[in-house]
Amino acid sequence: MKLLLINPKFPESFWSFEWAHQNITPEVKTLNSPLGLATLAALTPSDWEIEIVDENVEAIDWMATADIVGVCGMGVQAPRQKEILRHFKSKGCFVVAGGSYASLCPEEYTGLADAVISGESEYIWPQFCQDYLAGNPKALYQETGTVNLHDSPCPRFDLLKLELYQRVSLQFSRGCPFLCEFCDIIIMFGRTPRNKTTAQIEKELDCLREQGVRGVFFVDDNFIGNKKLAKDLLAFLEEYQIRHNYRFNFGTEASVNLADDEALLNGMRRANFEWVFMGIESPSEASLLETKKVQNAKGDLLEKIRKIYASGLDVMAGFIVGFDSDDATIFERQRRFIEASGIVISMAGVLVALPKTPLYKRLQASGRLIDENNGDQTRAFTNIVPLQMSSQELIDGFVSLHRSLSHNGSVYRRLANKFKYLREPSPYSPWDLKTKLRYLMKFLFRGVLAGGPSRIYYFSRSLLLGLRRPKVLALIISDWVAAISLQSFVHRRLEKPSRLGEWAQWNFQKLQQEISLKISEWQGTEKVWIELKDKLDPRLLKSLFKSIRGYVKRCQGSIVLDLHELREQGIAQLRPLLSRLGNYGAQIQIHLTPNAYQSLSPELKPFQFCLV
Repeated sequence: MKLLLINPKFPESFWSFEWAHQNITPEVKTLNSPLGLATLAALTPSDWEIEIVDENVEAIDWMATADIVGVCGMGVQAPRQKEILRHFKSKGCFVVAGGSYASLCPEEYTGLADAVISGESEYIWPQFCQDYLAGNPKALYQETGTVNLHDSPCPRFDLLKLELYQRVSLQFSRGCPFLCEFCDIIIMFGRTPRNKTTAQIEKELDCLREQGVRGVFFVDDNFIGNKKLAKDLLAFLEEYQIRHNYRFNFGTEASVNLADDEALLNGMRRANFEWVFMGIESPSEASLLETKKVQNAKGDLLEKIRKIYASGLDVMAGFIVGFDSDDATIFERQRRFIEASGIVISMAGVLVALPKTPLYKRLQASGRLIDENNGDQTRAFTNIVPLQMSSQELIDGFVSLHRSLSHNGSVYRRLANKFKYLREPSPYSPWDLKTKLRYLMKFLFRGVLAGGPSRIYYFSRSLLLGLRRPKVLALIISDWVAAISLQSFVHRRLEKPSRLGEWAQWNFQKLQQEISLKISEWQGTEKVWIELKDKLDPRLLKSLFKSIRGYVKRCQGSIVLDLHELREQGIAQLRPLLSRLGNYGAQIQIHLTPNAYQSLSPELKPFQFCLV
């Protein structure tokens, strides 16, 4: 029995860090490994042949054969997940949909998937495997009880290409005790945190250590949801790290009340946690209370962040604009707060109502939902009718906020504010001296010098912050790498759609006699469809490369290259074009026939593509 498990490609977002992966660490393809599929593989009968393909680090083999094809997906991955399901179903494979979006909205997969795994997989996936072998699989397997994580097996890390990830995902607990109105975590996993044992975590760390892994991300919904259990784990991790000479660098997600517990802060530092991601959301107390994020409304948020810095932990954070109590002043208030907080890696998103959440139900009942949503808060779009401003004012303010935060001066000011309070960060590094020097030279030439006088000036000022504290220089540089990646994303992906349509028409107008061009827009994202005709010549291909490169470097939209009408000669002529466009693969999707796919397979690796 052969099982093929696929993690669809994520659309580019703040968390893609495309610029860094392309220019500094090309051997690392994406941030985090897919823990869910590795766990699913461990729950599968041991005599099955299993392959995991993560489209974020490698291309899907569209001609692959398997008895069962399982495709996971979060909300932002759902469109791609459905494309993959359709393709393999058309090939006669038994296709299974799973992941967080299928768990929330299993009804959307009727007719697309032969079976849907809805909910945590520890009990229902083995049941599916048993039913499939018996010849009577059901259309829906839905977990309605409570999964004991002591029953969760050690993930099959050996099936992942771990060297292609910046960090490997691990999980200690599921669930969060809080009641944030917009969050789907408590819908899927409940409000009572459940945890694995330290023996389970030790086994998983041993597996990763054997495979040379250094960076580990605890993907818990809230690492300190149960503080006592978190402290027990931290004590174990400290002992484990000492025993193995501080092999791992850890990061995780936690609520802001971490700052109120000295024992937790000290335990995380001793266990070699380097950073923590927090949902700060807003400096507005009214917004926090409105969305039931009461834990953030207790005390001074800036003081809490600075206390976490003082423990030696760096802070990354998420922010939201568009709450009912937000008016047009929220954007400037957010900017001032983020700069004062010193948080360089800060993701500000527009409020969206995710399916099945309390927010979704409330707004649906009041008639304030304007469109369906796939959960991507990094786009200039919302599915909510705002109360204190127009939808356009909300989107314009969101874009303006990101333009302000992406300015080189803002990066410097945040670093200056951070290092007033941050104790010396972790001295442990996953890279040797030679690798560090190679990355540094790439950063200086491709990042600092290429950014012009403004970036050179503010980066130089940032270095002065580390003159008396040389151990923080590595963090200053890594923060600038992240900041430049965010600048690149904002520059290309957050322009106003109306302006983009005009630019696309102008950019491709010289080619419209030789190509079929169509420009469409969906939820604030533009797509430029280019259908190539059979006659291709070097002049056309050269002009097409310049036009596509100019568009993707300047605009937020994506390119769809439709090659389904090309014959064999035209396909062969495309190879140089695709090779040159490889660096822009995150914004280019290719539609092609099975024959063209077989001919162009090596050149297609950087792109997202599908067969038609």
